[in-house]
Amino acid sequence: MPSVLVLGFDPQAVPGADAAAFHTVLDNELVRFGEHGVDASMTLLQPDETAGPTAAEALAARKWDVVVIGGGIRKPEQLLTFFEKVVNLVREHAPQAAIAFNTSSGTSVEAAERWL
Repeated sequence: MPSVLVLGFDPQAVPGADAAAFHTVLDNELVRFGEHGVDASMTLLQPDETAGPTAAEALAARKWDVVVIGGGIRKPEQLLTFFEKVVNLVREHAPQAAIAFNTSSGTSVEAAERWL
């Protein structure tokens, strides 16, 4: 069974976000992965000094076929350095994994399937 890790921002860390609604979307996305025969896990990062170690631990936990990096990490220009750090953590801790980018929190399955 293919394996996918989704890295995204913890909705609790996003000002003005409806964290409960966001968690519902994320939980539904994990269900969708299962429906597509994909063993998926999600790691939500805080935009602070814990992000690197948290991501590294998740990346090293197993051999991933694809790592999806969420748009919350990738899109805001002010987070470019953070995004670069996440990409380099994937390269270091999961070099065999393809890297995919979703267009929203509800399109991680499609992003991963492009590389599975």
